[in-house]
Amino acid sequence: MIRIRPIPCFAWMSLLCLWASQQGLLGADQNKRGREIFRQLCVKCHGRNGEGVKGKYDDALRGDWPIEKLTRYIDKNMPDDAPEKCQGPDAEAVARYIYDAFYSREARLRNHPPRVELVRLTNRQYLNTVADLIKHFTGSDGAVTGERGLRASYYSSRNFNRDSKTDERVDRQVNFDFGTNSPSGDPPGTNGFSMQWRGSLIADETGEYDFVLKTPNGARLWVNDDDNPLIDAWVASGEINEHKAALRLIGGRVYPLRLDCFKFKDKTSSISLQWKPPHGVEEPIPARNLSTTSVTPTLVITTKFPPDDSSVGYERGVAVSKAWDEATTQAAIEVANHVVKRLDKLSNSKPNDTNRLAKVEAFCTEFVTTAFRRPLKENQKRLFVSAHFKKAAKVEDAVKRVVLFTLKSPRFLYLGLEDTKLDDFTVAERLSFGLWDSLPDQELIKTATEGRLHKGEHVVQQSNRMLTDPRARAKVQYFLRHWLQMDRVENLSKDDKLYPGFTPEIIADLRTSLDVFLEDAVWTGSSDYRQLLLADYLYVNDRLAKFYGVETNAADDFVKVEFDPKQRSGVVTHPYLLAAFSYQKSTSPIHRGVFLTRNIVGRALKPPPMAMTFKDADFAPNLTMREKVAQLTRSQACQTCHSVINPLGFSLEQYDAVGRFRTSEGDRPIDTVSNYTTDDGETIRLTGARDLAQFAAGSEQAQNAFIEQLFNQIVKQPMLAYGPDVLNRLRQSFVESSFNMRKLLLNIATLSALHGIQKPGPGS
Repeated sequence: MIRIRPIPCFAWMSLLCLWASQQGLLGADQNKRGREIFRQLCVKCHGRNGEGVKGKYDDALRGDWPIEKLTRYIDKNMPDDAPEKCQGPDAEAVARYIYDAFYSREARLRNHPPRVELVRLTNRQYLNTVADLIKHFTGSDGAVTGERGLRASYYSSRNFNRDSKTDERVDRQVNFDFGTNSPSGDPPGTNGFSMQWRGSLIADETGEYDFVLKTPNGARLWVNDDDNPLIDAWVASGEINEHKAALRLIGGRVYPLRLDCFKFKDKTSSISLQWKPPHGVEEPIPARNLSTTSVTPTLVITTKFPPDDSSVGYERGVAVSKAWDEATTQAAIEVANHVVKRLDKLSNSKPNDTNRLAKVEAFCTEFVTTAFRRPLKENQKRLFVSAHFKKAAKVEDAVKRVVLFTLKSPRFLYLGLEDTKLDDFTVAERLSFGLWDSLPDQELIKTATEGRLHKGEHVVQQSNRMLTDPRARAKVQYFLRHWLQMDRVENLSKDDKLYPGFTPEIIADLRTSLDVFLEDAVWTGSSDYRQLLLADYLYVNDRLAKFYGVETNAADDFVKVEFDPKQRSGVVTHPYLLAAFSYQKSTSPIHRGVFLTRNIVGRALKPPPMAMTFKDADFAPNLTMREKVAQLTRSQACQTCHSVINPLGFSLEQYDAVGRFRTSEGDRPIDTVSNYTTDDGETIRLTGARDLAQFAAGSEQAQNAFIEQLFNQIVKQPMLAYGPDVLNRLRQSFVESSFNMRKLLLNIATLSALHGIQKPGPGS
């Protein structure tokens, strides 16, 4: 029996060191050779450090391909004019050099360490912050808890006399035609009748809302203003008139709404309260956007700001231009006028109060403190408040100066602008702007004042509370619309002859359907990211159900309808997106494929080497769309990207240009089968939309892309600035939570809020 004596530990160490040194020498030699080949063959197009060369190859050499894929690509295609010059070991040497020198994430991090940048408020953050700054004094509204619709009171006289009240109820909409009768169905008395509706309006998106009041009778409408009617049509004409007014509203918020109407000598009575929201159509305001909840008005500034910088895929407050500076001045003036006009209400004072000056000065101190998101130092109080009251002849002038001085201060306009060490108020600011795009509320400031925001458990506790606020939902919905490019879609209209019935109303309903689906996926049940891609249901109302041939009991509201899983798969097959990425007369596998590649699968695409326009007339009429696209993109230059794009786009060919499921195109069966090659070189067989969705739902690359996009939208900073391992840590917790999106949101908010303050523990 032969015994093998164990080698002593020091011997193992010697052998290991010898092996490592040999490998290091081999690696160094290979790296040197790769550098020399790169400088000989590649620099003229890509630049010495892969930065790109204008007119040759503009883009920098950076990405997420592994070395093996880089090697295969270089071996086959590089250099462009003579690919045979760099093959085999040479191709591998160049790939390794590129990867280590400037291509990989690690190389980019080493060469250009990202940092948390000093940023100003984005336009969305400014709008929300000013709104909540005033709400601090008028009372926050919280979640909408009332019944959908408006509280209605009906009177048997034209004067809203209590003694003549005949009915109280909740009307889901205001859209009535009483003809010559009263609301009860009986003929009206000699004193006529009147009606009042009270409640609130829920705005889904930020933008201009057109309000329309159609009635032959006298009516007044108040929206987001308790004093001045938005529409004053109190003098009745007897003929049905259309009264219109526009109002800017912030999405995700609730606004007070009142409507009064009376009939006296008019022959008939009818009233319809309608609106045209952003991306919507003119129609009676639906019940889902009305609530019996009572709320206070919200200041929505109307000053227009120049667009934020979005060059990196998300809005950042990094550009400071003359136009932006002028906009902040005009907005500050707008806020100052608003405050002075409502000064007694905001400061809880009266014109004849003997202590009015003290109350107003106390209000101003609290205004500045709230705007700056932290307690004022004595010198700041003197500079921003007291000095203005000493100089001004009138209290109102002092208040205007305080507001202007505050809202033009960098301490209001910029985030993270502190000359002291990071503290609990820093965490409060990061949390509130991360989850709400707005300033901290009173509870968050109270927790910071007590010194309880520098530990993970307290931050998590506050984050959980903040997620229940409608502002958190609004921010997540804003991200999801951005992720799905919903706001980049300009025109979904289709050819009337080919797609009859695909009206603007259907398009507006589809957008709402997608919004409802997204909200349901995130905020109910398990909040599983995979269900965004795999859900076999849609939300439809009666109009959509008829157009898409769905049997349902839907009326004016949206209800969940389940489909055959082979026919519907989350956002991948939602008709709104399928229609958005189609032509007016046909599908577009290229548009759909590009969207899927970048946004769903999470792969980068280079700009095309040449712009090519699809012209249907250039192809034989008997070809399918798939055959036309294959013919158009068959060149080697096109296949660099279209070998990725086309298989994904072809997998959705069973859905026509308006998103209806089909099995044939003309008289030919649809072919959705393709081989898709991943970044790692693995070949995936895709037979249709469900295969594609399942692949994306399980793809680490797709999951990482979703995490990084969400991080960027929440934090407004580059992820790598928070450390090279942040993505891995977030993904690990994402997987452990069964891909719970709410927990991912909480983890991102907590991690970014505590950055530089506390090293995250295992549970962070």
